Amino acid sequence: MKHTMALIGFGGMANLHCDSIRDRIPDLFVKGAYDVREEARNRAAEKGLAAYPSLEDLLADKDVELVVIATPNNFHKELSIRSLRAGKHVVCEKPVTMNAAELEEIIAVSKETGRLFTVHQNRRWDEDFRVAEKIAKSGQLGRVFAIQSRVHGSRGIPGDWRNTKAQGGGMVLDWGVHLLDQMNMMMGKMPVSVYATLSNVTNEEVDDGFTATFKFDNDLVFTVEVGTSNFINLPRWYVEGLNGTAVIDDFQVNGKIVIATADEEHDAVPIVTAAGLTKTMAPRTPETISELPLPRIDCDIHDYYRNIAA
Repeated sequence: MKHTMALIGFGGMANLHCDSIRDRIPDLFVKGAYDVREEARNRAAEKGLAAYPSLEDLLADKDVELVVIATPNNFHKELSIRSLRAGKHVVCEKPVTMNAAELEEIIAVSKETGRLFTVHQNRRWDEDFRVAEKIAKSGQLGRVFAIQSRVHGSRGIPGDWRNTKAQGGGMVLDWGVHLLDQMNMMMGKMPVSVYATLSNVTNEEVDDGFTATFKFDNDLVFTVEVGTSNFINLPRWYVEGLNGTAVIDDFQVNGKIVIATADEEHDAVPIVTAAGLTKTMAPRTPETISELPLPRIDCDIHDYYRNIAA
């Protein structure tokens, strides 16, 4: 049985929602869309969707069971609550709200109306994340004591509403939400402390990057970093354990695992630096380590909407 849905906001992300569902999710039917911009409504009509002339018309459509909210962040709370009260189930783009208090208001209305409310956290299906999680939990590296998760770019913040504070711009609420959600999924518990620094290299109104260090009760340190002025990227993931290290270089899951297979049978061979010899930083001898390929995991982002339909 198909469930009928509509989109509120018809920009780039809404188009992705629409195309993904049409192509891969037979249990969902995208009927139409509403956007405050006439040109966006025209684009929806060109794709064969019903272009609702107003939000009220969309919410009054009894065929529509589910709405997807894909608007600038500052409108999420109001649109979510209006949709829930209109009897619709709601998928809201991330970040779900401008702050935690707004989210609590939506949750209360969801419980009151008995309607599904959830957030489009689609990067839970990214293969690089799933592989990093598998390695960290496998025991292959021994006790894991540090995990680094980062994304780097060199183009600054997009030149639209994402660089304005009033509409919820900035990298913490953009990429940061994805990486922090992945950390929560991987760790399954709250950290005991956090220290963060935000950068304003290219934008004074909102953050254009940040580094946040989380400490957990098992002394594991998890670093989350987003940068938009990096012309040489650091690895997407770096996982350290007592018995080995894993590096995932990029979203395509290039990288490797290096684990210790034996203790050093003799003193480390010193390496020469400008200031003298060092054994401490000398590499392990080849016979004591093993280099392994990264595992692969078959991930399908469309499972998100399959779960919604179910």
